[in-house]
Amino acid sequence: MHSNFKDLFVALWQDYVQLTPSAEQIHALLGSGQQDDVINDHIALRTFNLDKVGLDKLAAHFIAVGYREAGEYHFEAKKLYAKHFEHPDPTAPKVFISELLVEKCSPMLQQAVQKLVDQIPAEAVTAENFIYSGRHWNIDQATYRLLLEESEYAAWMAVWGFRANHFTVSVNALQNFTSLQSVNQTLKDAGFPLNTSGGEIKGSADVLLEQSSTLADEAEVAFTDGVLSVPSCFYEFALRYPTADGSLYTGFVAASADKIFESTNAR
Repeated sequence: MHSNFKDLFVALWQDYVQLTPSAEQIHALLGSGQQDDVINDHIALRTFNLDKVGLDKLAAHFIAVGYREAGEYHFEAKKLYAKHFEHPDPTAPKVFISELLVEKCSPMLQQAVQKLVDQIPAEAVTAENFIYSGRHWNIDQATYRLLLEESEYAAWMAVWGFRANHFTVSVNALQNFTSLQSVNQTLKDAGFPLNTSGGEIKGSADVLLEQSSTLADEAEVAFTDGVLSVPSCFYEFALRYPTADGSLYTGFVAASADKIFESTNAR
């Protein structure tokens, strides 16, 4: 396991930008250039709720560097369960981990997912690099398309495996922007397509959190029967509002997160 969260996030970022070249461009676009004011609010990871690779197995890698469980969320329509984790160091990014409730899906999906997970060596899950190790199995295009028909989430996991699904810019920390609207306009002016599901901005000051995101980049995936370009990862933007005691809200809003998941839908 990594000795501290900073090393862990450097490794996660390096893996993420290889699949998400737009993230580095946006990082440069939003920064003031004077200092590194593009702060990461949180990352998200996906998994399946099977014993070998369940949410708790991913969380263990963050708990080992000081993270603690801080909230849980249910997504009935998408058949997902999630938790978020926080570190005592307020500069540490928050971590949002979700898992697909496989038993609530069709027998076809259950069998396909089990077949993928069976290919993972047990020792891979506890290896230092597991949460940015990607895919541990072979998959053909027909399996990908079958999964995609039932669950975009499952299809994404099937091709990309274990890695940050997105990083998130803390709008509160930006020097040149004071609103999420202005960030979104800058992104659109630069040609980055945004996720408009549920509106460009999900949430509001009333729920203490506003979020927006790009649509996922596309990257080539090697299947057993050829190469296909599919949605990879995206970049999110979060503006947090103060709670009654004056500190910024640190949780998540399930209704907004539900729409953020759709950033990896095909364009």
